[in-house]
Amino acid sequence: MSKKFLVLLLASALTFGGLLLAVEKGAIADIIYFNVKMSQELGLKDVSEGLTDIFMEGVSAPTLMGMDQATREKLDIYAVPSLTYSLFINPYPNKAPYFANIAGKDFFNVMAINEIRFALNDLINRQYIVDEILGGAGGPMISMATPGQPGTYRYGLVANKLGLSFEGNESRALEAIVKALENASKLSENQGRLTRKDGKWYFDNEPVLVKFVIRADDPNVRVKLGEYVALQLEKAGITVERLVWERTKASNTVYGTDPAEMQWNLYTEAWSAGATRAFWEHIARQMYSTGGTYMPGRGNADFWNFSNFELDDLIEKAYTGNFLTEEEYWDLSLTAVEMGLKDAVRLYVCYQEAYFTANKARMVDRFAYGLGDGLNDWSLKTALTQDRVLFVTQFSSIGSLFMSSWDPIGPDGMSDTYTSNVVTILSDPSSFESPASAIHTPYRVSWKAEDIITKVERNAEGIVVGTIDVPENAIRFDSATKQWKEVGPGVKAMSTGTYTLLGGKMHNGQPITVNDYLYAYAFTDEWMSKDGENDKYYEASYENYMRSGQDTILGWVVNDDNTITTYFNYNFPASVDRTAQWGAPSLGVHRQPFVIVSWEIYEALAEIVANGSSSGTVYAFRNDSAITEVDVLVPNHVKDIRAKLVELRDKGHIPNSLKGLITAEEAKTRYQAAIDFIDKYGHAYISNGPYYLSKYDSTANYAECRAFRDPSYPYESTYWKEYLRTVRLSIDSIDIPAIIMKGMDTTVLVNVSEVAYPSEEVSKASKGSVVVTIITPNGELNFNAELKEEGVFETVIKAESLEGLEAGSYNVLAIASLEGAVPASSVTSTIIY
Repeated sequence: MSKKFLVLLLASALTFGGLLLAVEKGAIADIIYFNVKMSQELGLKDVSEGLTDIFMEGVSAPTLMGMDQATREKLDIYAVPSLTYSLFINPYPNKAPYFANIAGKDFFNVMAINEIRFALNDLINRQYIVDEILGGAGGPMISMATPGQPGTYRYGLVANKLGLSFEGNESRALEAIVKALENASKLSENQGRLTRKDGKWYFDNEPVLVKFVIRADDPNVRVKLGEYVALQLEKAGITVERLVWERTKASNTVYGTDPAEMQWNLYTEAWSAGATRAFWEHIARQMYSTGGTYMPGRGNADFWNFSNFELDDLIEKAYTGNFLTEEEYWDLSLTAVEMGLKDAVRLYVCYQEAYFTANKARMVDRFAYGLGDGLNDWSLKTALTQDRVLFVTQFSSIGSLFMSSWDPIGPDGMSDTYTSNVVTILSDPSSFESPASAIHTPYRVSWKAEDIITKVERNAEGIVVGTIDVPENAIRFDSATKQWKEVGPGVKAMSTGTYTLLGGKMHNGQPITVNDYLYAYAFTDEWMSKDGENDKYYEASYENYMRSGQDTILGWVVNDDNTITTYFNYNFPASVDRTAQWGAPSLGVHRQPFVIVSWEIYEALAEIVANGSSSGTVYAFRNDSAITEVDVLVPNHVKDIRAKLVELRDKGHIPNSLKGLITAEEAKTRYQAAIDFIDKYGHAYISNGPYYLSKYDSTANYAECRAFRDPSYPYESTYWKEYLRTVRLSIDSIDIPAIIMKGMDTTVLVNVSEVAYPSEEVSKASKGSVVVTIITPNGELNFNAELKEEGVFETVIKAESLEGLEAGSYNVLAIASLEGAVPASSVTSTIIY
């Protein structure tokens, strides 16, 4: 066990056991103010002039370099490849004859033809986009995995296998598009209707149209990217209607309407990385699978939904740990991504080197940040200014601080970067991926590696199953009877672990106990389970969002010491901590772990959705233009939530999952505490993190978050700032001959530096491990490099190892690793002759 982890457990045990130390709890800054600017240049200028401390927007190189030198010199810059761009496609109906009847008129959707969607890979020159639009500050990408990060080179090989390149092949693309449209025109339903005249395609004598939604709030990248793609499509004789819309209109149309309505066909997406990652199967699921809720239709039962059941099955197995070995994991993940690339519903284009900024003079030192995602919640939790007041600016072209509803339950809720910047400092998840190492780390629930046990085998049907006996008295909530039930005999699990709950209080002063975790577990089971045709406590999109993960949790045993032993079906051979985090009990009911509110708020929301609100507003846990998605910040919604809390209090209502565990009086105390919080702060986001939302003004577009200094909070204010300090490696260069002659040994030198995190102090590497890999069509050739002198690792590629290779160009990958830090990687090439 590491020294850091021992310190973590000791600090947690002292706090949870009541031996409170006379130290400040919570985070470092006393107050964090969030505001918004409608121009990136204004945001940068405000940081430079000390009007704000941090600009949470990662700007492009052209934007940063467009500022004058005096401005740039006052900025502390954090450069991270954290933003990716993609094209999202509406493929409805995704089958011949490729048209939809909209209000009595047939609309031909060229994007419903798979061959045309796939041809877009050749039609766009990703390298051109990087060079001309990003100004070279970034790189092309074809899959969801950002090149250069650990493990992602394998996804690049999938693209190579499909014949895709960064430069594309315009002539091949145009030929493929023409051929696909000619074939479509020969279909009986389209004969005489789909025609070509003077190089332009028509359907029912009107131009074949692509409704291209382009985000107006990103003029330097997405507007230019959209125009480039539109011009390329027009070369194929397709008419493009450029819908240059602000973010709310664009997002609500693309993600909130039925694809069958044909309000859009193509969209310029941008994605913040969200975390520093070592593995990517959950991102593959998010971006290519219906289970990720980001495919067309988003799992809404009332919408048409794109689906590829074979892909879904493969990625669910990778996502839920349903494999025996790491090799199987890669096979599942890579095959699923290959299918996703072939479906061509989401095409990744490039990643941008994003430049985040802070004011040098105001900051005491550099703060933590994600090596793969840039400034994040850890930046705000570890940032120290001279006066311990932190001003943070976000960017919005329309001046809106948030983009999605503050719905802490539904899959569409709190899903935008702007919201996550705030909510991640308000809520503490059970664990987190370290911004420095990508290792899953205990946070509000702790575990010991030796307590995590996994036993799996493949049964006679070839299915991976667990062999750990689940105790008959382990419990799981039964939504049909609204009761906790024992799982009974004969249940087997892949893994088990015992977890310590670190306690503390919610922001309304109520203690966090085992019951809070039990409630959250039961809530998820309730709302993802349809118990009869008229089940009011069911949401289809929520089931689609949550079921695959929730079904892996087979049962809990609540121990006498208030620890919880979880039995679950998840296996990840490469990382015991990744296995452990899967079984960790959570206070949240949302797949995004940082979205957490107290159980009485969940209960009030459930009741106003299921049984109606005092105002008569019809609420739901989904983004749907026909209904109102709940929002714990909107005054009218908060009024309805408060009214429901009063009703529940007056009835002495006990949630089904807590019956027999709490009394009516205890429930009333919780409801009253929530009511008092709402009356004081005007919103219903009651959570458990190091900050609470003390003020929010939607008109002025600012939020104020104050440190939660309750002595029960598990961590001292400076704990994580020290814990996250580490050293990482950086590969400066790979010295390999441009041509390697077969029959001769070849020496390869890898020049490596040590970089202190987060200070960025650089020195020559004196430790670590380096592996050099030659990527071949039949697999990988790996060579361990040894430290020859400070900063230089050496390996020798023996002549016999290259004997079976055909002459040609090969990519050479170097990976430098150091315990406790994200591995560094670099790619070059050589010709073997």
